Amino acid sequence: MELRHLRYFVAVGEEQHYNRAAQRLRVAQPALSRQIQDLEEEIGFKLFDRLPRGVKLSVAGQCFIEDARRILEEVSQATVRAKGVASGQSGTLRVGFVESMSWHGVVPDSFREFRTRQPNAELQLKPLSSREQIEAVNSGALDGGFVFAISSINRELAQLPVASLNLMLAAPKGHPLTKRKVLRLRDLRDAAFIWFPRRESPAFYDRLMHECFRNGLQSPHITQEALNEATILSLVACRMGVAFVTSATRWRCPESVVLLSVADLKLPLPFALVWRKDNASALLTKFVADVRSLPEGERFVKR
Repeated sequence: MELRHLRYFVAVGEEQHYNRAAQRLRVAQPALSRQIQDLEEEIGFKLFDRLPRGVKLSVAGQCFIEDARRILEEVSQATVRAKGVASGQSGTLRVGFVESMSWHGVVPDSFREFRTRQPNAELQLKPLSSREQIEAVNSGALDGGFVFAISSINRELAQLPVASLNLMLAAPKGHPLTKRKVLRLRDLRDAAFIWFPRRESPAFYDRLMHECFRNGLQSPHITQEALNEATILSLVACRMGVAFVTSATRWRCPESVVLLSVADLKLPLPFALVWRKDNASALLTKFVADVRSLPEGERFVKR
């Protein structure tokens, strides 16, 4: 049984006449009659009672036509849904992001732009670390992710650089370091530090340690580790120590915390959108295009 059998059957059932149904379907009447006969032979019962002029649905045909209409309607709706996904008008896009970058700039702007341009699509957002995002994109659990691209990216991933940030020192208000006009790494030798675990980003951890060592901070006094910047900031606010944070922190910095520039800390943080090169999602293609279309001043920011 094919869909055309159901379409032909419904047309004849509604018209109650082969000639009118054939005209409606734009097929030859003999071909239409043959298709109905084939359908009746396949299902094993008559769908129509033949009349001197036209036909009428048999009792079984009256039952069968309701299900036939439902099936045709479901196929039509499925086609519309699939077409929407294929054209990037609907479907689901899964995007990860670093929470510290979600307060201002490319991340929230791209999400708003996508919502505006693709109102019928579902956007699933997941705050994760850069390492977790890269793993999820590689496995297909995420379509894309906004990450700090510190280490080399897997060859299977494409990336679009969207920003470059600097590191700053977060310190509690009133801390002695806040009184210095020029702050250098060697001035931090006696400071208690809140630091991130090396496992979160080994490449960046090692580069930061090397930069500190090279400029007089040979062995930072780390008194506490924290996994994310929000926790780090809360500990700084509690006067548990000082910490290196990204310059984007100023968009959500607690009032009791001061952000200080460190004159000889030159370690730019590249920030990028990554996705699998073999991901054929039309929604992903449109999302990447949306990010590219953001004004350059909003995408490439050094702060």
